[in-house]
Amino acid sequence: MPPAPGAILDLPTQHQIPLTWLLENGGPSIRYRALTELAPAGTVPQETIAAAHAAITESKAALAVVKKQKDTGVWGGNLLGLAPSTALGIKDVGTIPQYRRLLQLEWTRGSRPFKLADRVLFRLLSRDEDPALLFEFQKMVKSDIEAGVWARGIMREAASAALAEAGFAEDPRLRGAGHKIANAISQFLRSPLAEKPFLKSGKTIVLHPEAYPPSWYSVAMLAFMPNLQRERAGFTERLGHYLAQPAPKKAFVIQVGKRTVKPQHLLLGDPIQADSKGLPSDVPLALHYIELLSRMGALPWAPLATKVLGRLLKDCDDTGVWHPKNLRSQPKAINKITHHYYPLVLDAKTTEGREVDVTFRLALIARLLGWSLEYS
Repeated sequence: MPPAPGAILDLPTQHQIPLTWLLENGGPSIRYRALTELAPAGTVPQETIAAAHAAITESKAALAVVKKQKDTGVWGGNLLGLAPSTALGIKDVGTIPQYRRLLQLEWTRGSRPFKLADRVLFRLLSRDEDPALLFEFQKMVKSDIEAGVWARGIMREAASAALAEAGFAEDPRLRGAGHKIANAISQFLRSPLAEKPFLKSGKTIVLHPEAYPPSWYSVAMLAFMPNLQRERAGFTERLGHYLAQPAPKKAFVIQVGKRTVKPQHLLLGDPIQADSKGLPSDVPLALHYIELLSRMGALPWAPLATKVLGRLLKDCDDTGVWHPKNLRSQPKAINKITHHYYPLVLDAKTTEGREVDVTFRLALIARLLGWSLEYS
C-alpha cells in the first residue's frame, strides 16, 4: 500500500512568482500565459492581454508550426510522429504534437489551423474506418489487418489528449471516448497484469497482449478533463498510485499483429530518471510529468516526482527565478514526447533565455498545486 500523502509530499506550500521578470524575458507565448495563468485574477487590463495575445500571431515559434500545416488539417503527412523516421516513412513531426504545440504556444483557439485539424481529430474519435485515417500505419495495416485495431486505438487516445487540452472536455464525443479509455485502463489496473504485465519470447520481453496500461496520451486526456476525474475519482486515485511506482528499467516491445513495436507512448510507472540528489536527466520530461500529475491531484503519491520538483525549486532564487549554478545552455529534451511542451522560448542565447521556460513551468505547477503565491 502506498505511503500516506503526508509522508511523501515534503514541499513548500508557497512560491514566489517572478511576474515582472517573466514578462521581460518570456517571449510572446510565456508573456501571454504569465498574464492569463499566473497573474492575480482581475489585475491585468484586457487591452494588455489582447495585445500580448496578438503578438503570438507574429512569433517565429508559432508561425513555424502554422506554415507547415496542409489544407487537409494534417502536419507532416502523419499523426503521431515526434521526429523524422525512415522506417515509418515519416518526414516531419506529425499532427498531434504540432497541434498540441500550437496549444502550448497559445495560438488563437477557433482559428483556421485548429478548425482544420479538429475535423480530423473528431473523425478519429468517431471510429471512421476510412483507410486514409490510418496515416503512417496504412502500410502496416494493409499487410497485417490485425494491426488495425491497435493503430486506431492509439490514434484515438492521442486525438483525445489533444482535444481535451484544446478545451473540448465537455464535448459528448470526447466524453464518450474518455470513458471508454478509462474503462480499459481501469480493467487493467484491477487485474493481475498490472503487477506482472510482461511475457518472455526467447530473449525478448513482450507486453502481455491483454495488458492495457496508461499512456502519455491517456494521462494527458484525463489531466485536462477535471469533471471526468471527479466522476471517476476511484479510478483516478488508482491510476495516480500506479503512475507513482518506478517504471520498469528493462526494455520491452509490444506485439502488433505479426510484428513487434518498441513503444514510445506507454507509462508503466514514473518515467523520470534522476540522481540521488533528485536532479533529473531530462528536465523537460520531468516538468511535463509533474505538471500532468499536478493537474490530476496525483503528485502527493509520487515520491520520485516530488523529490525532483523539490530539487528544481531549490535552484530558484529569492524572486522565484530558476537560477542553477553553471547553466551554460538551455536544458535539452532527451525524450521527444515533450516536443509540444518545450521549449516555448526558442532563441535562448542569454542566461535569462536559458532559465525562462523552467521558471515559468515551476510557477505554473505551484499554481496548479494551490500553493500560496507571492509576486515580484
